[in-house]
Amino acid sequence: MHTDPITSAPARKRTMRGPRELLADALRALANGHGRIVRHEEKSWASITFAGSRHRVELEFAGEEGVEAGECFIAFLPEHEFTIRGQLVADAAVMEVDSVAQPPKLTVTCEILLLEES
Repeated sequence: MHTDPITSAPARKRTMRGPRELLADALRALANGHGRIVRHEEKSWASITFAGSRHRVELEFAGEEGVEAGECFIAFLPEHEFTIRGQLVADAAVMEVDSVAQPPKLTVTCEILLLEES
């Protein structure tokens, strides 16, 4: 049997990145590349006039440089202007912080409320 070495590989299907993935990307960017998401829980949320989702995200910052980035993350999260396609960030808050001196590690749990833009 003869195979054609010029034949290209099958095309990959593009998957649409939803609000969860876009939020995770935005949080990692705010963490300046030092925060590793260790848990991300999402629950649907709705009121009479709005629909969206509530996210509880736990990030881990390791090493001295990581801990410094984590401290900046804590300071900037509540007022950060997120840009997430099709979503508005209605609330972003740090819920819990845990730190370890040796080796340096900071764990930050935050909650973000995303509302669907209409």
